[in-house]
Amino acid sequence: MKTFLSDDGPLAYTEAGPGDGPLVVLLHSGFADHTVWRWQIPELAERFHVVATDLRGHGRSANASRPFRVADDVAALIRHLDAGPAVVVGVSMGAGVAVETALEHPPLVRALVISGGGVVPLPPGHDPNEPPPMPAFPPDWPLSSMHHHDPEAVELLRKALAGTMAKHTPDEPNLLVTVPDVAARLGELAKVPVLALDGEHDAPGFLAATAAVTGAVERGESVRLPGAMHLPNLENPRAYNKALLAFLDTL
Repeated sequence: MKTFLSDDGPLAYTEAGPGDGPLVVLLHSGFADHTVWRWQIPELAERFHVVATDLRGHGRSANASRPFRVADDVAALIRHLDAGPAVVVGVSMGAGVAVETALEHPPLVRALVISGGGVVPLPPGHDPNEPPPMPAFPPDWPLSSMHHHDPEAVELLRKALAGTMAKHTPDEPNLLVTVPDVAARLGELAKVPVLALDGEHDAPGFLAATAAVTGAVERGESVRLPGAMHLPNLENPRAYNKALLAFLDTL
């Protein structure tokens, strides 16, 4: 693992592949860390400069001490690497962060690959200047969202969850600031190629979240991955990698 010093503590990342290759940045699902990309990094690294980060408050990255936007952290990482623009790949929470990064920092993003997320509308009447409410998840989230509980994938995810949760306390403030009006601004991404890699069994709301993004751009593609639900990079890595690499080859 490497770190770089952000304006609010160190943020961790791992990188592999040729440093002069096209940059691919991997953003993990909520409560997890960079290790969920275990089955993607080796294949990508054969031809791409691949970077998987621990988003703020996750894994080995610093917790927030003041209000922050995850998209700004991702942009700071790409600038630190001096290797952009990047193809930003995100799953679940990471998909939403990928879209926000493209909206707020367009010169740094050349394409998006999203799974199980993209646009998460705030509840009606919510003050956009206030931190977003924490959603109610099942006690074993996101394990409960996996369609096939491959033992190795489950253990990997359990360790990631345990590491992140150990960094937090129930009474700490939620300092996350969302990017406002994401759904209304999707037209700004019209020229950005977007691939949605969704599990065929994912929940309708998550599928709608990716469809909103692919439907707003000139080149929006969607692939449903068999045997997967919400975390297709873990549930069907072979199909996920094949579709991802095919898309990257077209850029």
